[in-house]
Amino acid sequence: MIGMGAMIGAGIFVLTGLAAEISGPAAILVFLLNGVVTAFTGLSYAELASAIPKSGGYAFVREIFDDFGSFMMGWMLWFAYIIAGALYALGFAPNFIELLHVYGLTAAPGEVGAVILPVLGVGVPPRFILAFVAVAGLVALNAASTAASGSAETVFTIVKVTILMMFVAFGFLSAGGGGETSFTFQNFDPLFTEGSGPFSILPAMGLTFIAFEGYDLITTVTEEVENPRENIPKAIFVSLLATVVVCLLVVTVAIGTLGATELAAAGEAGIAEAATSFMPTGVPVIQNGGALIVFGAVFSTITALNAVVIASSRVAFSMGREGQLVQSVGQIHYRFGTPFVAVLLSAVVMLGSVFLPTQSAGNMSSLFFLLSFIIVNVAVIRLRRERPNMNRPYKIPYYPAPPLLAIALNAILAVVLIRFLIQTDLLTLLLSIGWLGIGAVMYVALNKYRTRGTAGGTEATTDQPATDGPREE
Repeated sequence: MIGMGAMIGAGIFVLTGLAAEISGPAAILVFLLNGVVTAFTGLSYAELASAIPKSGGYAFVREIFDDFGSFMMGWMLWFAYIIAGALYALGFAPNFIELLHVYGLTAAPGEVGAVILPVLGVGVPPRFILAFVAVAGLVALNAASTAASGSAETVFTIVKVTILMMFVAFGFLSAGGGGETSFTFQNFDPLFTEGSGPFSILPAMGLTFIAFEGYDLITTVTEEVENPRENIPKAIFVSLLATVVVCLLVVTVAIGTLGATELAAAGEAGIAEAATSFMPTGVPVIQNGGALIVFGAVFSTITALNAVVIASSRVAFSMGREGQLVQSVGQIHYRFGTPFVAVLLSAVVMLGSVFLPTQSAGNMSSLFFLLSFIIVNVAVIRLRRERPNMNRPYKIPYYPAPPLLAIALNAILAVVLIRFLIQTDLLTLLLSIGWLGIGAVMYVALNKYRTRGTAGGTEATTDQPATDGPREE
């Protein structure tokens, strides 16, 4: 549920129309190929998780690379989850306002004015306030109880998958029905329209790659599940397969009913507009298909946000436990049994990140995930070479072809995305480089701090016994 909750997030709702704008009807190939590309890395995550069942997601790299290399991987992965969280929080706000608007409780999202803060007298856009509330609420839940946050993720994920399956079912039922809403799949012919040739798939894949990021979050809670050597690989494969199937069905119905041109014109509201075109109206509570999709988008952003709050805090916790952040970050709260300080630290950075432009947040997150996936595939190759006799309950089939393909494909998408950012969103590239620079400075500063602490007898060494991971309540 953590994996599916993160992957079937805001991406499928808001990025489908944007993908159609770039690649036309071939947007369906964009989602299919992204699923294939990410599956190769999924194989590497499964083998590493079965061999090294530690929480944090970057623990595999810690076993293989030097201290600085593993720190930078953890630093980059931690921030990628945080930025993804900011993106989901920003996606939650307009969808929630739109949901209230559907039921006549507020004006449309673009017409809602700023909220004046009582004490400061400063006007703040409501999307920022709602993003703050969403992050704060889920942080409180995760800080207080691991079990409660996991249960919430399960319920929310089931609700949104059910909504998407209703969208798919009504879409296929309307095909060939003879009414105004009936459709055939002639909207996919030709697959490549004028101005969107085969090479248009690549930038669209880079933009939508974040829609298939999420199965890696499963490895961040490895120590909190039973029999992780067996269950973590299973969870990766099941969540990835289910997500690919759901995404392909949704994109097929969206393009088949609305057409790529209209879907592209609708932009982030493409799925909702497609639902309005063929789903029944006048249904009690639901009202119409667009309202149902907005309802699903609210649940999707909340589940994706909850998943990355869990994941980002576990990366920070793992880094603290390994001595790569201050010691308090890697400790479990004596009462709640959660990585309390790690959750709060991640929340502070996430709350600060909600002021980033939405597109910049999405692009930065995708870039960091692509780079981290390359490192994970390199890690599985090095581990095979350096520790051939290591216990590996799961082994990648046809090794070394899958990790080598994953490295090549992720590198191609990363290069395409960087080129796209240079042309259209230079701010994102500069912010990404800046964050890596801050990480390098932080690494040097923490090393000096630990050296002084060790010399004074106040800081524990980094090879102390590991603290137990967060516990299930």
